[in-house]
Amino acid sequence: MVRSGRQQSVKAARRPELRLPELAPWDGRELEPDGDYDGLEFADLDLAGQEGVGARFMDCAVRRCALDEAGLAKARILDSVLEGVRGVGTDLSGASLRDVELVDARLGGVQLHGAGLERVVVRGGKIDYLNLRKARLRDVVFEGCVLVEPDFGGAVLERVEFRDCALRGVDFSGVRMADVDLREAAVLEIARGVDALAGAVISPAQLFDLAPALASQLGVRVVP
Repeated sequence: MVRSGRQQSVKAARRPELRLPELAPWDGRELEPDGDYDGLEFADLDLAGQEGVGARFMDCAVRRCALDEAGLAKARILDSVLEGVRGVGTDLSGASLRDVELVDARLGGVQLHGAGLERVVVRGGKIDYLNLRKARLRDVVFEGCVLVEPDFGGAVLERVEFRDCALRGVDFSGVRMADVDLREAAVLEIARGVDALAGAVISPAQLFDLAPALASQLGVRVVP
């Protein structure tokens, strides 16, 4: 079920190489559906409840902004940095994130179901109840962050790494994995979907911790 943890058996995720141009400060009042934002810096703004459905953000930086209940479904976020953002209930369902860094975020209930993430790094911060159901993740790195009850149900993960991060109560139900590296996760608590770990690599210590769940999945009783 779980492949060998030899280094040569795991393809490393490709990370984004961001080189933002000189940015102009955003001077608009509110985001607009299908808006086009290029080379802008959104800093220290309250974007709570604003509607940017289908908007495109290219070469942008979003820093220390409030995103509570922001409507960004089907948005395209490209070659951009989101740093120190915070909020509950941000809607990014069906969004596309490519060559993006999400740094020190404090988010809860983020909706990314059906989204596509490619060459994305999530570094630091804490995200509660992250919804990535049926999303597609390719070349994604979770690094030094805390994910509380993230839901990857039915998602496709390819070249995804979890490094020095805490996965608490993760749901991997129905996930399809290829080259998913869990060995360096500081905490790995799988609530559901241990049977979907084919295509992942784990450490010997993690295998020991997961042994009861794996035995239960196989119908094996362990009797002293």
